[in-house]
Amino acid sequence: RAGQLSFCTKVCYGIGGIPNQVASSATAFYLQLFLLDVAQIPAAQVSLVLFGGKVSGAAADPVAGFFINRSRRTGSGRLMPWVLGCTPFLTVAYFLLWFLPPFTSLRGLWYTGCYCLFQALATFFQVPYAALTMLLTPCPRERDSATAYRMTMEMAGTLMGAAVHGLIVSGAHGPHRSPQSCISLPQSTPASSHSPSPIYKTLSSTPTSARESVTRLYSIAAAVLALTYPVCTGLLCLGVKERPDSSGPASGQGLSFLAGLGLTVRHRPYLKLVISFLFISAAIQVEQSYLVLFCTHASRLHDHVQGVVLTILVSAVLSTPLWEWVLQRFGKKTSAFGICVMVPFAILLAAVPTAPVAYVVAFVSGLSIAVSLLLPWSMLPDVVDAFQQQQQPGPGLETIFYSSYVFFTKLSGAGALGISTLSLEFAGYEAGACTQAERVVVTLKVLIGAVPTCMIITGLCILMVGPAPKVPSQDPSRRQSLQRWAPHAHGYTRWGTSSQVRT
Repeated sequence: RAGQLSFCTKVCYGIGGIPNQVASSATAFYLQLFLLDVAQIPAAQVSLVLFGGKVSGAAADPVAGFFINRSRRTGSGRLMPWVLGCTPFLTVAYFLLWFLPPFTSLRGLWYTGCYCLFQALATFFQVPYAALTMLLTPCPRERDSATAYRMTMEMAGTLMGAAVHGLIVSGAHGPHRSPQSCISLPQSTPASSHSPSPIYKTLSSTPTSARESVTRLYSIAAAVLALTYPVCTGLLCLGVKERPDSSGPASGQGLSFLAGLGLTVRHRPYLKLVISFLFISAAIQVEQSYLVLFCTHASRLHDHVQGVVLTILVSAVLSTPLWEWVLQRFGKKTSAFGICVMVPFAILLAAVPTAPVAYVVAFVSGLSIAVSLLLPWSMLPDVVDAFQQQQQPGPGLETIFYSSYVFFTKLSGAGALGISTLSLEFAGYEAGACTQAERVVVTLKVLIGAVPTCMIITGLCILMVGPAPKVPSQDPSRRQSLQRWAPHAHGYTRWGTSSQVRT
């Protein structure tokens, strides 16, 4: 009972994950469209922007792990000051990401710099926040419960980011028009709630007042979403107390970062977890990034873009508690099969791009996305526990595990998005055009159908290879990782089954 967390603590911990998900959702669904059709950047430069930003975020992960691992504990803890310190800079960086500069020749360089800065700062925010899971409680079941709260809140943040951003910028666009009239100006009547979110006109062909109206609405959306950083971080700081790590010196330098990193990359359960979700997370990012472009240019779903996106996110939010129950009841490896549910439906959408099929696919995709986000963060604490009991490396290990995991997943996402965006350039994608060539349509169908399918199947095959290792996390004879919290607790947990506590 010493390791139990209150409902308020779990909720506040989950709220802390909302801002990054709000920003990530808006950028995942709309940034590529904004760069192509609003900022009028060529597809090759957009590929550089996306790839550079993801690589910047990935490179910042080991750097964040190094500095956090060497930081000293303060009155508010060792991890919490990093979260608080990054918040004001993240707020400004996110707003600049959607700001349209007055110059045109260097816009590609501007957005590359802004996206790299935002991704790096988001990493310095996310790594200590995610590692905070290990310092909340020694009880694996309570950690899984806190992770479920976090995933539910993050899914709500994902929904809020896409919905709020989409609704604000939809005011810049009139009702759907045919390609022949796509360069006409927006009508004075407001757009309906089902109006398409993409821009169905070439902004360079519109008067300055119309272009300013569009860019102003994007700036308003950016400002509204950027405010979630200070608000949610404040609630996190008020409701969550970081427990002291009494297994080593207060400075947190019981193990150097490079030595710890060398040990983690040789831990086989960790390697299997990381490699499998390299493919799965990359598949999810590709699916999210190209869904809006597919509905805009490869199907007759212009008027359903906002509805399809919201269906995905609502399904993911509502299904997260259900997946947490499945994890506890049937085990984590068994729950992984829920990720592949979206595979046949993604192929169906590429083959039959109609509105009813799109909404069914969106609902099922939300189910798969929820479990793909919940599962690795539920498995990772168990892997850390097992490693600690085998190696006894001292404090600071959580940051090394979490930062290296995020590094590898971001790197895979950067490669997948960069290569896929280049494929649009090779297919002949024209920025701001009302209609695209047939090769572009085929490429978009492959990107939302065949590519995610192959990645998900590959990742699941790697995850299922070999038996799931037992992770004794509270055994009296081996409680090195938990003695700092609850020295009288005992029991065990399995990576492949639900967490249990026996007395």
